Amino acid sequence: MIKSLINTLSKVGLGPFFFLMIGVIFLAWIYPPVGIEESPLHLPTIAGYGVSVIFFFYGAKLSPESLLSGLSKWRLHLTVQLSTFVLFPLVVVALRLIFKDYFSSNIGLGIFYLAALPSTVSSSIVMVSIARGNIAAAIFNASISSILGIFITPLLMSTVLGKSQEGFDIGHTILLLCLQVLLPVIIGLLLHSKLGGWVTRYKNTLGTFDQSIILLIVYTSFCESFSGHMFDGFAISEIVILGAIMLSLFLAVFALMNQLSVWMKFKREDRITVIFCGSKKSLVQGAVMGKVLFPDQAVLGVVLLPLMIYHALQLMVGSTIAKAMGKKEAERE
Repeated sequence: MIKSLINTLSKVGLGPFFFLMIGVIFLAWIYPPVGIEESPLHLPTIAGYGVSVIFFFYGAKLSPESLLSGLSKWRLHLTVQLSTFVLFPLVVVALRLIFKDYFSSNIGLGIFYLAALPSTVSSSIVMVSIARGNIAAAIFNASISSILGIFITPLLMSTVLGKSQEGFDIGHTILLLCLQVLLPVIIGLLLHSKLGGWVTRYKNTLGTFDQSIILLIVYTSFCESFSGHMFDGFAISEIVILGAIMLSLFLAVFALMNQLSVWMKFKREDRITVIFCGSKKSLVQGAVMGKVLFPDQAVLGVVLLPLMIYHALQLMVGSTIAKAMGKKEAERE
């Protein structure tokens, strides 16, 4: 019975990582002092170092040759990046104009932060593969999006943080992200010829390490939030409303990207790459950049909430759609 339930949940994208994420939030709620900055365990500092290690191995995994070979389909790449960094924020700005009161809170700030983030790498590539899309283009776009996000996400966030967060310095923020994220990626990329095979061989172990660091960031952020009473008065109904908004946002962007791909007369496999890469947002980079963009870690826990809900929904809904598209294509053959 339990095994059957686990298999069913896995099929819709809800694997162990999702439940571990719920678990660490619960632990943070039970006893938050363990994960705060002042704790003798120094967990936030450990998470910070772990982030650089994640991106070092991410760079080592990238193949310079595959990145260069993907440059030819520039219309496809431009469409995906514009969706990620322009269409998403515009949709959220439209929502912000309609629901002004809701977006005046830290939850609203979190929704805009979600919109400003780059696309995710692993789930985009997996879903494009399942739906039988252009995998090479998916790898290129997901990788480039992660690098562009180091510069574009802080610039987009400066439009709101410059007003709400006193002392926000865009230059200093980008510098910190370059040191913590971009520099490890570049070093890893330069060592690809030496480490690429090793990283591929131990990708499952490194994947577990990546998830552990993300869980640690989520845990420490929520420890700070619960310790600072940021969720006091937060009703369950608000979580339900937020979930509905996140689902609507995903479906709206997904539908817009599909229609845009049709207008631009992309082939089927390219259209799949556009809609799946263009509708995803990265929990990894959201957690990483959040530590730099939001120095008040108590605020970060609240800001990450929309992203975590969106992450779960993009896995559930996205994988369901990808499987349906892949099955349809298989039947045609």
